[in-house]
Amino acid sequence: MTSMLTQAIRTLPASSAWAARSFTRSLSCSLQLQAAAAQPKTKKTLAKSGVKNIVVVEGVRIPFLQSGTSYADLMPHDLARAALQGLLNRTNVPRDVVDYIVYGTVIQEVKTSNVAREAALGAGFSDKTPAHTVTMACISSNQAMTTGVGMIAAGQCDVVVAGGVELMSDIPIRHSRKMRKTMLALNRTKTLGQKLSLISKIRPDYFAPELPAVAEFSTSETMGHSADRLAAAFAVSRLEQDEYALRSHTLAKKAQDDGLLVDVVPFKVPGKDTVTKDNGIRPSSLEQMSKLKPAFVKPFGTVTAANSSFLTDGASAVLLMSEEKALAMGYKPKAYLRDFVYVSQDPKDQLLLGPTYATPKVLEKAGLTLADIDVFEFHEAFAGQILANLKAMDSEWFAQNYMGRKSKVGAPPLEKFNTWGGSLSLGHPFAATGCRLVMTAAHRLKKEGGQYGLVAACAAGGQGHAMIVELYPQ
Repeated sequence: MTSMLTQAIRTLPASSAWAARSFTRSLSCSLQLQAAAAQPKTKKTLAKSGVKNIVVVEGVRIPFLQSGTSYADLMPHDLARAALQGLLNRTNVPRDVVDYIVYGTVIQEVKTSNVAREAALGAGFSDKTPAHTVTMACISSNQAMTTGVGMIAAGQCDVVVAGGVELMSDIPIRHSRKMRKTMLALNRTKTLGQKLSLISKIRPDYFAPELPAVAEFSTSETMGHSADRLAAAFAVSRLEQDEYALRSHTLAKKAQDDGLLVDVVPFKVPGKDTVTKDNGIRPSSLEQMSKLKPAFVKPFGTVTAANSSFLTDGASAVLLMSEEKALAMGYKPKAYLRDFVYVSQDPKDQLLLGPTYATPKVLEKAGLTLADIDVFEFHEAFAGQILANLKAMDSEWFAQNYMGRKSKVGAPPLEKFNTWGGSLSLGHPFAATGCRLVMTAAHRLKKEGGQYGLVAACAAGGQGHAMIVELYPQ
């Protein structure tokens, strides 16, 4: 670990000048790439002979809210149900047409372990419609979507609903292992004497609760701590992180005010008002942000509450179909879902570098170059994480020494990158983020006149995902 950090810091140049340029051009992006991206191109569809075209007809999400706010008294399936109902209301798709439902979640509620099934029943789907739940950390709804893509491609289904949900307001808190074992043993006792004997063995420390933490099981390190080390490895300064976070919040506020976040559907919270928009978008100032202390590596870390994504509640859902089925039902799809890849790497030193590894693989699989992509939507777990990925992608040294590549991937131009905000500002309800990324890419392509979007995300466990989204012909 130490050798990697030391070598990276020595080899990769610090980009202090980037802070002043970050709003106008790519981090370390070559002039040639920018010029190539600016040239008009005649692009061909990525349709493949003998392979079904799979489309996203529509996608919605309920507003993403900071945990502990309006969704605090609900359960995860309540949020997922609201997203499903929002999708049904927007598309008017008959419930009995849906062949299968797949949902992603990370922190499972014990009472509704298969949250997909409970949400589907609550939303009025037939009890004859199968549903299952997947988990793959922050790319859980990405996995839900690609599971649906696979089922349609294989001819098993024509219509699949996929989504994700997270409720960080109410996470499972367990008794200690010793207390759990005692309580289970108590349940099996038959006589009063046996019960009293077990109870007499309980000690005060048995009552200490086990609190969940956003930490890696294999390393016991929190994601924030990993992000701090990653930022240090790639010489990402505190100023760069704060400026990028400010950019995210500023762009998200503009997108919200301009009515661009059309995937958001209102949600009437039982006993409360109707929620209509994300509540975590809060542009601040560099001066205010600079006053915050490090959140993880103290006292010299650079990751703070202001340049990190916040704990978020939310849910999303997308309607996937074969193109043939969508057209037969009279729908105008939003986009094609094309090639995708999943990657995994060292969960300690490279925990959050999923986009760096996934991006070149999905481009090569699709036969595209970085310059072919019109919009980029990358998950922002931490400003330090996203900037470290951009620097890693733009590093010849990292490409040759860690990725087995002869040359660097190249950094996406910032004028194409997360221009409607990202997870730092919109929020990150772990399993719901993937659907937001895909729908934002589709809507940006339509608004901006592009053809190809690239969605990428990192996940706990040192994993990542990337997918090519192609705009449906207008």
